[in-house]
Amino acid sequence: MRAPLTLSRSLWHACLGACVYGLLLGGAASAQTPGATLASELEGTSWQLVKIEGSDAKIHVPSERGHYLLAFAPRGELSARIDCNRGSGTWSSPESGRLVLGELATTRAQCAPGSLYDEIIAHWTEVRTYALRDGHLILTGGGGVYEYEPLPVPGGASAPSGTASH
Repeated sequence: MRAPLTLSRSLWHACLGACVYGLLLGGAASAQTPGATLASELEGTSWQLVKIEGSDAKIHVPSERGHYLLAFAPRGELSARIDCNRGSGTWSSPESGRLVLGELATTRAQCAPGSLYDEIIAHWTEVRTYALRDGHLILTGGGGVYEYEPLPVPGGASAPSGTASH
């Protein structure tokens, strides 16, 4: 039986490519792992952005959810697609419910008007907590609340990642 929290082969290759490219751009990002303990419930999961509720209570909804992806890889590595850019960085969870995101090395393409790239990047390292609620990943930090849903699995089914509640 295939594990439900694995990345699809094409996404994994894209994420791996982003990691390698990010390391070339930003130096050895993995050397900056912000903590030693990882949350096993996030490791191996991948998500797409549903919405951002900014600290000003304004709701930002991506025009294309599939353009905003997070993949929590083993050993504290993270791959991301943030609209027209790809990135790689580090993550750790020193304790349950707490999340530390390291600096994100990204490509620097100019995204189309309406992109949430600047909003996400501006507050990336301010994320402090995570929760898994109703199958969604909720990240909270200085920029507001970020809600992600499991990345759909090829064939139309949704991955049941993040089904535990905190």
